Amino acid sequence: MANKSFSLFDFCKKRADKVQIFGEESLDEEGNVISFIDQAALVTHFLQLRHSKVDTPYAGKAESILHLWYEFIRGERSQRPNDFVGVAESEYGYQNYLFPDLFQEPFPAPKNLKFTFIDLFAGIGGFRMAFQNLGGECVFSSEWDEQAKKTYFANYGEVPFGDITKESTKNKIPKDFDILCAGFPCQAFSLAGKKLGFAETRGTLFFDVAEILRRYQPKAFFLENVKGLAIHDKGKTLKTILNTLDEVGYIVPEPQIVNAMYFGVPQHRERIYIVGFRKDLGLSAEDFTYPEQKEVTKKWIDVREEKPVPAKYYLSTTYQQTLINHKARHAAKGNGFGYDIIPDDGVSHAIVVGGMGRESNLVIDFRQKDLTPTTNIKGTVNTDGWRKMTPREWARLQGYPDTFKIVVSDASAYKQFGNSVAVPAIQATATQLLKSLQDKKIL
Repeated sequence: MANKSFSLFDFCKKRADKVQIFGEESLDEEGNVISFIDQAALVTHFLQLRHSKVDTPYAGKAESILHLWYEFIRGERSQRPNDFVGVAESEYGYQNYLFPDLFQEPFPAPKNLKFTFIDLFAGIGGFRMAFQNLGGECVFSSEWDEQAKKTYFANYGEVPFGDITKESTKNKIPKDFDILCAGFPCQAFSLAGKKLGFAETRGTLFFDVAEILRRYQPKAFFLENVKGLAIHDKGKTLKTILNTLDEVGYIVPEPQIVNAMYFGVPQHRERIYIVGFRKDLGLSAEDFTYPEQKEVTKKWIDVREEKPVPAKYYLSTTYQQTLINHKARHAAKGNGFGYDIIPDDGVSHAIVVGGMGRESNLVIDFRQKDLTPTTNIKGTVNTDGWRKMTPREWARLQGYPDTFKIVVSDASAYKQFGNSVAVPAIQATATQLLKSLQDKKIL
């Protein structure tokens, strides 16, 4: 690999755990070798924030690894080139000597920065896109899923750090940032105790969010979760969460169920949003209002692919009949389970991962004339126009622009968009959050 150009996008084309760069610089504090993908997280965060005023606690380690990478790529491990200082001070140098693709991400941080935020359980960066659109600088991101990291890097030029439950990951968070963002996974909460507070959330991923809030005390936070959180365990789970947030120092306006279809995407997607403000800032719950949910302005046809989609997205006759039979059996029992076809002037159901996620959002599209199978299927491709939505259409349903890069397989892309937040709904709520801080001259 020496004396060849090196693209970090290489790890988007192969498993990152098959790539490793060794050297004494690659050892962590305990003497363990830092994996390539974790090295990439250190380096990309360091480079993206090199002109920022944010104090990155890992700067020394990142710079050491950057030297190691440079020497490895140039084939000059024994002696550092004389021109390295110039490279370290020049973005042009970085691009030519190390990463010609690193600063080509389609969604860089805005030039006129107004505030800082961190992106936990980042997924593919829905929170990041929304807050960057409003003038925010992301100073830390964390995501454990390897495929999601590939998509995140391809679009933001930054590899997220790994498992946020680890202390070594929490220690990478800069001390001063304004807002914490997290679409934390919903887990079962232990409610055996009576306090229903901070101690009761241990063992859940929410505890890690609460611990970071307690430790770093940002001005505000914005959390997102499934609608069912509001009624889980007869409301006790949400009560635990709210008591915990109060205990770690935050005032929390009444959480609200927000539906993405009222914010410019044709998707009936309800999620619970929870925002909060640090108590010592002097804000009250009444100083914040969620955005109004007034009108549905988009239809499915508005996000449909402009050109005919490949035959692989069309259902086989065998699978089509299986879905028909499945729905008929449930209908006979009085159940409403089964596939659903979204009309052109309709709104899709929430796109979700697994189960009937794609089958509940089938569409009819007769534009593709060549229905020759391109994958191994049972039967033939149906001629009734039944097809699944494409990953790009799912991206549009979540409010991602067409310049958003999809660099993974269809299966991974469906999972990533299905797990994502709806960007326009997040952005509308974030606008209100920022307004509350700005009205009090806190930002």
